Parts: sequence; C-alpha cells; structure tokens
Amino acid sequence: MNKLNALDWLSFILVIIGGLNWLLVGLFNWNLVSAIFGDMSALSRLIYDLVGLAALYLLAMMSKYCRK
Repeated sequence: MNKLNALDWLSFILVIIGGLNWLLVGLFNWNLVSAIFGDMSALSRLIYDLVGLAALYLLAMMSKYCRK
C-alpha cells in the first residue's frame, strides 16, 4: 500500500474541516468559517475554495487507489 504524502494529508484534513463545518451549519445553522473569517470575505472564500479543491483531489486519488 502506498503511504500518504503531505498533499494527501492536507487534503484529508481540509475535507474533514469542511465536513465538520457543514455539520455545524446543518445542526445549529452556524457557519464556523464565516464566524472566524467574516461572511464571504476574501479569506473565507479562499477557505471554501481550498476545501473544494481538496475534495476534488481526494476524489481523483481514490479512483487511483481503487484501481490497484
């Protein structure tokens, strides 16, 4: 089995953070990213972009690992 590299771990952590943020939105109608960085500020939008890119990266990596 291949070991995870730094990008794999970073993507995994970002997707977990994004998932927990959605859990908070769903259960409590409270957005942690907006609370910390401001509602749709440039920094919060960057966070959302990074989480989305991390999810796409993991999706691509999972298809690679599933083929093995």
